[in-house]
Amino acid sequence: MRLIALSLACGLAATVAAARAETPLERGRMLVEGVVACGTCHSPLDATGTPLPGRALAGRLVEDIPAFRAVAPNITPDAATGIGSWTDAQLAKAIREGIRPDGTLIGPPMPFAFYRGLGDADLAAIIAYLRSLPAVAQAHERSTYRIPLPPAYGPPVASVTAPPEADRVATGAYLAGPLGHCLDCHTPMLEGGERDMTKRGAGGQVFEGPWGQSVAANITPTHLGAWSDAEIERAIRTGVSRDGRRLSPPMGFAYYANITPAQMAALIAYLRSLPPA
Repeated sequence: MRLIALSLACGLAATVAAARAETPLERGRMLVEGVVACGTCHSPLDATGTPLPGRALAGRLVEDIPAFRAVAPNITPDAATGIGSWTDAQLAKAIREGIRPDGTLIGPPMPFAFYRGLGDADLAAIIAYLRSLPAVAQAHERSTYRIPLPPAYGPPVASVTAPPEADRVATGAYLAGPLGHCLDCHTPMLEGGERDMTKRGAGGQVFEGPWGQSVAANITPTHLGAWSDAEIERAIRTGVSRDGRRLSPPMGFAYYANITPAQMAALIAYLRSLPPA
């Protein structure tokens, strides 16, 4: 009888666990509204970098610099001005490989060097969440590039598996790379426009916006070595530095506040593992 009771208890526990399992839509919401922070570029922002209500992911001008005038498109499900007419496969190819349904290439600052590493399940979850958003009718000009774009960002991506969450540093690298692309802003750029990954996390890139001018910080142990985990977490989540200074956009603090505790612990473990730069 004890064996039967134990079997029933285990079966009930498994049923409860399955009922509580995260759905793709739930994971997509957690990613997009958290570490992936698509709205940092794709949502209209006020002068503090806070997304404007009712306009989530409806697109905006991101950068106008000598190399390009980049406009983040509307990625809500509006059929005429957004991605409502795109198939899931077309949207996946645009996100991970930078190729639109018409075959043209999407340019920077979309970080395709990192997005190519998005895991299949996470990519599908992000697409599921984008499909669930209210459609916003908002047309935008196309980005203009005064630099040559490559023929492609690499060969077609067949399949990617995200690292196991039990591997904290590998998960942190995945969060800082393909998902959160922290390293895209916080790594110096070479003359050809590629990131100098021998100095990943060294910072130095300058950003202009409604907030003025900001410079990406060094996020290697050279700068963060004396910080506690709690101080690093506070800076990421709330934009308050170790010395109490307010940090500037384009860091997506409104989104990073939603990073889960487990993700934050993995991200900090990875930052601590970076070579000092």
